[in-house]
Amino acid sequence: MAQVSKKRKEALAKHDLTQMRSLVEAAIVVKDITYTKFDASVDIDVRLGVDPRKADQMVRGVATLPHGTGKTVRVLALVTPDKEAEALAAGADFVGLDDYIAKIEKGWTDIDVIITMPAVMAKVGRLGRVLGPRGLMPNPKSGTVTTDVAKAVQEVKAGKIDFKVDKTGIIHCSVGKVSFDPSMLAENALEVIQTLGRLKPSSSKGTYIKSITLSSTMSPAVPVDSQVNSAS
Repeated sequence: MAQVSKKRKEALAKHDLTQMRSLVEAAIVVKDITYTKFDASVDIDVRLGVDPRKADQMVRGVATLPHGTGKTVRVLALVTPDKEAEALAAGADFVGLDDYIAKIEKGWTDIDVIITMPAVMAKVGRLGRVLGPRGLMPNPKSGTVTTDVAKAVQEVKAGKIDFKVDKTGIIHCSVGKVSFDPSMLAENALEVIQTLGRLKPSSSKGTYIKSITLSSTMSPAVPVDSQVNSAS
């Protein structure tokens, strides 16, 4: 049996972690039970009543967090030469095409998001074996394959995230940092929950949102009232 660390014991002793809370209350508790020396990420986990093995129940989407993620997102824009200046002006960290494709083929993936254009997907498509397992492959559904590269770069830099249900039916994504005010974390989390609500597959029967928890990088999970419909 794994040993429970001293800090985790302290966290478990401070709060009843079986109690359902509002988003703001859960954010307050997460901040209170986080003992990391760095500014830990705060994550939301939502268990959905879907069967991801069925194509019509695969939940995937994007959300623009009102307060951003608190992370520095490194963006690579794989674009034609006429779009390079536009992508750089929008805030892309790396811009190019053939040279970066060659780097990626050799194993370079020191980036968080890749944005590209439909016109060059034939070239980018061959990177699937490298980018796919790392979740970096551009996809029209997540807005990372677009004719408006500048807008896509700006949105990602401002806090746009994409998420996809995993094979166990859980959506997992970051909603900020422990240094955020609880109301900011709650509002970011609410945006994810409301986006998921809009993405409910018509074939999903029964309870759609089964459970919600908030946690930081190394904290226990704090359960959230799954009936939540406000950030209060």
